[in-house]
Amino acid sequence: MGFRDNAIVVIETSRTVVRAGLGLHELLKTPTVEVLARVGYRGSSTSTAINDNTHPGPSSTTTTLPQKSFPGAAVNDFLVGSSLDDALASDPDIPISWPFADGDVFDWTQAEAIWKHTLFKGIQLRRAQMESPALLSVPLGLSRDSLERICQIFFERFNVAAFSIIERPISQILATTSPSGVVVDIGSEITDVTPVYDVYPNNDAAGKVRLGIRDCENYLAHILRTNQSIGVAGFGGDSEEDRSARLELVPSTGEAAQPEDEGVTDIAAIVMAGKEKAVIEAASRKKQNARATAADLARAKEIEALDLLTVQFREHTLTLGKERHRFHEPLFDPSLLNSIPGYEENEVPTPLQDVVAQSIRSIVDISQRQHIWQALFVTGDATKTIQGLGIALQSRVQHHLTSEHIPTEIQPKVAKVINMPDYYAEYSKTGDAFAAFLGSSITCKGRTYVSKADYSSMGPRSVLVFSPALL
Repeated sequence: MGFRDNAIVVIETSRTVVRAGLGLHELLKTPTVEVLARVGYRGSSTSTAINDNTHPGPSSTTTTLPQKSFPGAAVNDFLVGSSLDDALASDPDIPISWPFADGDVFDWTQAEAIWKHTLFKGIQLRRAQMESPALLSVPLGLSRDSLERICQIFFERFNVAAFSIIERPISQILATTSPSGVVVDIGSEITDVTPVYDVYPNNDAAGKVRLGIRDCENYLAHILRTNQSIGVAGFGGDSEEDRSARLELVPSTGEAAQPEDEGVTDIAAIVMAGKEKAVIEAASRKKQNARATAADLARAKEIEALDLLTVQFREHTLTLGKERHRFHEPLFDPSLLNSIPGYEENEVPTPLQDVVAQSIRSIVDISQRQHIWQALFVTGDATKTIQGLGIALQSRVQHHLTSEHIPTEIQPKVAKVINMPDYYAEYSKTGDAFAAFLGSSITCKGRTYVSKADYSSMGPRSVLVFSPALL
């Protein structure tokens, strides 16, 4: 079964975000569509939403994001993406539900509404003239019934030309070109830890902890809010705007230093590299520095020495110190969250490094553990903002490597960190956040899809027949 590369659709479904793109290119591109995996109900105001998630606080491995049922609701009763954003701007009380937040499909009508928006409004395909096969990445561990239901939706509701499913940890490890490793997927509220050996995930050893970016944001907001030298309110808001504003305060570390200009400008090289704008801006900064007063230069040197950063937070200009580097600390020491009002009564979650160690120790075949320790892969949206999380995890799991119960010859000596290769140029500025999408794109060409003929003869179970890794 052959399809044109420019017709293949890749859809990544995570707990809180859905990303998608159309077509494979010589240089694999980042997703062109990204929407929050939430819906807003616009049905009759007399309809009653049933709130089905009454989970406890941060010690739980389940989400605190709202998951609501709307009895009798149809797909078109739900708003997704920019339509929902516009509706919330005029009516903040619109009921919201996150159908994938628990790592499963909470409501099939809501899930269909999100995928439908992605295909027909995001990518702008047409159902009646659908010639695209679709590859969908899904969370680990969905039941056979759920996988068959997804297959049925994509064929019968979306009329795709062919269909296949890949589990997220597999696509994420494939993005590194390594067949084995442990995938640490840091999400908004929950971090999933999945050992993968020879491109097969170990479901029994997979773990998760209710720690994520939101906890890091709340911790950073608490530090900045209690810093008397800053003294700006508004760090603790929980809206998407507040969260985005806080993330802008977080430094992106690990960037290579730019070489000094030696006074010789290679115009041809600059044009070929597309760096004309950067060179012009650098020259402009040089002129400004030349005109700077001695006091300005002294202040700049002081800021550099003290590791200070001046940022714009809404209408305020703030000078931040080293506290901004502490964003990720709750992942490795969740007890820090107890200093935040509202967290004190909650049970402290297990530190991330302990969850990773417990997950790898749960692998029955001891000989596999050594290979998996050699490939720690930290991914998720947190890696888009913070570089070096893998190194931070590596240093904290070292003491978990040795065990008196494991023979010396198969005892892991050191844990190693892996990342997405640098030669995927389009992904160079995304950290490892888009690993699931990249891995899915890589595996598209050589994949076996369920065709319409296969679906007609075998029905929804055909997705399991053609994807044995899902069993």
